[in-house]
Amino acid sequence: MYCVKTIGVLTSGGDAPGMNAAIRAVVRTALFNGIQVKGIYRGYHGLMTGEIRVLQSEDVSNIIQRGGTILKTARSLEFRTEEGRKHAFETLQKENIDALVVLGGDGTFSGARQLGQEFNYPIVGVPCTIDNDLYGTDLTIGYDTALNVIMECVDRIKDTAGSHERLFLVEVMGRDAGFLALNGAIATGSEAAIVPEIATSEEQLEGLIENGFRKRKRSSLVLVSESEATGGAMGVAERLKRKGYDPHVTILGHIQRGGSPTATDRILASRIGVAAVDALLQEQRSIMVGVMNNKIVHVPFSEAIKDEKALDRRLFDVLGVLSL
Repeated sequence: MYCVKTIGVLTSGGDAPGMNAAIRAVVRTALFNGIQVKGIYRGYHGLMTGEIRVLQSEDVSNIIQRGGTILKTARSLEFRTEEGRKHAFETLQKENIDALVVLGGDGTFSGARQLGQEFNYPIVGVPCTIDNDLYGTDLTIGYDTALNVIMECVDRIKDTAGSHERLFLVEVMGRDAGFLALNGAIATGSEAAIVPEIATSEEQLEGLIENGFRKRKRSSLVLVSESEATGGAMGVAERLKRKGYDPHVTILGHIQRGGSPTATDRILASRIGVAAVDALLQEQRSIMVGVMNNKIVHVPFSEAIKDEKALDRRLFDVLGVLSL
């Protein structure tokens, strides 16, 4: 058993829309329960350097609509070492922080899991990544906003593609997960999605594109995951050029991470932020708090990090039918 009088909260890894909403929820839920909150700035790097201060309710006022993270984020090579994590734990002890809430993705949770195991320290994770690649939660915070950004951008590109009767390849983020590309393609009426989970041969790709032109469509749009497995939009473009096509490439880049979070992300972040503090009060540790079938769930870090979150292959059938 452990007594929680002070909670630390940090954001780590890539920023995601909705992080601030989650920070707000953690801070205000803790204060509601009579627990002090200390914000750790710049992720694990800030934990190493002692960039920590007490957060009050007013510190998280008017941030629910803001993108990015007010706590900032940074990488820390030192934290990846055993000696570095020992220094981090000593900082937590010095600051009288009894438990930690970490916001981020699999890299963030991997570090949290190691710290928790090595020093028997209670840590709860909040899934924040636009990639939606964490096992054990239907949605990660930031994914819905990124998907809506992709939809808006591709809708605009579609106007130009249609006007000039061109083939456009649009590269989206997602690392080794194709959720943004696949669902983005369905949402925008694109012809195809090239994702790392499914190998796409040159013949298959050519067939997808030719199908669009044979149906007398004025243009074709293909969404491509940025993954090394797909080669990215530039890699796909080179393959198509060898087949005689003249594709135009647009790389959306970090625009997908920014901006005000959608209502879906604000509500999700608020629910999970509250549940993260509740989990600590229930003496939970080394878990990620997620939402499955609209219910709060606790998932061990080991499962959230290592188990693969599968794409729903049936969505490819949906995309194929609707692109005819």
